Amino acid sequence: MKRILVTDGMEKSGIDKLKSSGFEVVEQFYEPEELKSQIKEFDAVVVRSATKIRQPIIDAALETGRLKLVIRGGVGVDNIDVDYAKLNGITVTNTPNASSASVAELAIGHMFCMARYLHIANHTMRLGQWNKKKYEGIELAGKTLGLIGFGRIAREVAKRAYALGMKVVYTDIMGVMEGFDHFKFMTLDDLLEISDFISIHIPGSKDKLAVIGEAQFAKMKDGVYIVNAARGGVVCENALLNALDSGKVAAAALDVFEEEPTKNERIYTHEKISLTPHIGASTMEAQERIGEEIVQIIQKHFE
Repeated sequence: MKRILVTDGMEKSGIDKLKSSGFEVVEQFYEPEELKSQIKEFDAVVVRSATKIRQPIIDAALETGRLKLVIRGGVGVDNIDVDYAKLNGITVTNTPNASSASVAELAIGHMFCMARYLHIANHTMRLGQWNKKKYEGIELAGKTLGLIGFGRIAREVAKRAYALGMKVVYTDIMGVMEGFDHFKFMTLDDLLEISDFISIHIPGSKDKLAVIGEAQFAKMKDGVYIVNAARGGVVCENALLNALDSGKVAAAALDVFEEEPTKNERIYTHEKISLTPHIGASTMEAQERIGEEIVQIIQKHFE
């Protein structure tokens, strides 16, 4: 019987399907040192973002040679040493389609929050403040949304923004994308210069260097709005804070952070930042789709 380790949780329906298909499933989070000893006894491991499958973990698994599959329930795989795993005969995959709509809706939701001060007005009203005149917002319709990266999630954001009457432009290392004639491709510099809202949809880099830093903020419009629901570290938090304090950036929305949970007090107390605790894929629908996709991957791999 193939043994599957689920470290960071998984939809119950998916667990049940795996068990009914003849797999033994262990749902347990392990700290890194304990994971090194436990992973030797499993044929596959399913992780989210909390568990890191780095080289020492892979080396431990290689002692028995049993581990053949690592699945990231979500989009990014930057918490897994993918190349090293593949080099040693371990397949690494993710569930790229399952959570795209959920993350896109969160990004759009944050745009509404910033545009209409929902994040801060909700808080100040609970303090007994009636700041009606202070919270004069803007409409999304007619504004230009710049998407940095144009993968599955960004495309879902683009469709929703277009339906709201926004002009959508994008940049991507792959260049112009066919079949998206409603949206205009631009260089990063041009996008930064014309966008009223900028939403980031790119993976974190191996060297952990920020893509948006002081130089990029300097090229943006005054009063731009920033959304990052992609990866922490893609936007330099210190540079963002400086841009917020100077007024260059009107507001920012963050679902991801350089350190999670974030310990940056300037970030989580700043009234111009709309915050969520990395919940982009945290919808019932997305979790069900992720579970279904994981089951399909495992069944196909071990059939």
